[in-house]
Parts: sequence; structure tokens; C-alpha cells
Amino acid sequence: MSSGPAGAVPPDLTASTLARLRAGDSRAGRALERLYRRPLIRYCRRFLGNVTEAEDAAADVFLKAIAARGAPGSFRAWLYRIARNHCLNLLRAARRRPRPLPPASSLAPPADAPGPSTRLARAEERSRAARLLEGLPAPFREALQLRYGDGLSRADIASRLGISQDLVRYRLYQGVKLLKNAAGSTRRNGHRQ
Repeated sequence: MSSGPAGAVPPDLTASTLARLRAGDSRAGRALERLYRRPLIRYCRRFLGNVTEAEDAAADVFLKAIAARGAPGSFRAWLYRIARNHCLNLLRAARRRPRPLPPASSLAPPADAPGPSTRLARAEERSRAARLLEGLPAPFREALQLRYGDGLSRADIASRLGISQDLVRYRLYQGVKLLKNAAGSTRRNGHRQ
């Protein structure tokens, strides 16, 4: 099955693929896995903080999607809503808080990266930004990660979280405002020491 650009799957194609999978077509299952497995694991990892737990959660999410009676027109958003709810349930059951992803500074730089001092400065800035983001309340942090980390539109975020676009807009605006305030505060405190 040709999927075109990454993540650009017509809803009717996904729905028909899901129907084929429910009817026992293993090729349809492999097609859905190719399209959604890796992004779904990354998404679950944001909540659970562990790749193994995220892989297990993604598998559970696929099973829930297959067991569901139907699929809405926006299959991807629906699947991610199932994933979000499943991960939140896992966290509640374990009585633990979501763990953030490792700071971006732990990622290896690309081969064509600038010199060591420039890479170090950028890594420190990314690490600082990740720490500031971790300090935000969960609704604002989640909206910012989906918008700027995953590149989703406000409509996709609203669909994924099951909230209105106005609420998404508010969370993004307030999240950026909180980040700016936190960044300004740490800069002022850093210069005083």
C-alpha cells in the first residue's frame, strides 16, 4: 500500500484498511503498523518515559482500535486520542508522573554540524529549553510539544486531545507566555549570581 507523504493517508483508505484487518487480512495490519507504529511509540514515550513501556502501550492501543466498532473520519487523531487516554490510565494505575524525554542535548549532532563550541552552545540552549518546558503545567507542555515538537496543526491537536481549537490556541499562547517568563526569570537570576 502506498501511503504518499509521511502521515498523509486518506481517511477512507485507513478506514478500509482497518476493516480489512478486522476481517483477518494480515497485510492490512502490516500496512497500519508501517504508518502508525513508530510515531505512536514516540507519542507514548512522552507520557511513559520508557521505550519498552511505550512499545507495549502502542501495541495495546492497536488492539483497542481493532476491537472498536468503527473508526471516525480522522483515524490518526482518533488513534492518538486512544493512545493518550491509555497512557494516562497507565500512569494513574502506577501512581506516577509522566517522565520527560531525555534532553535534546543527548542526541548526536548531524555529520555536517558546526564546530564543537557552537554545538556545545546549541546543546546547552536546547537542554535549558527542555528544562523550562518540563516546568510547565501538563496541558500547556503537551500542547507545545504537539505543535512545535510534532508539527501538528491546531485542528489536529484539538482532535487528538478532544478539546476545542479555541482551547488549543489558549494553551499554546499561555504556554509560550509562561516559557518566556520562565526564561526571563532564569536569565535574571543567572546574571545575579
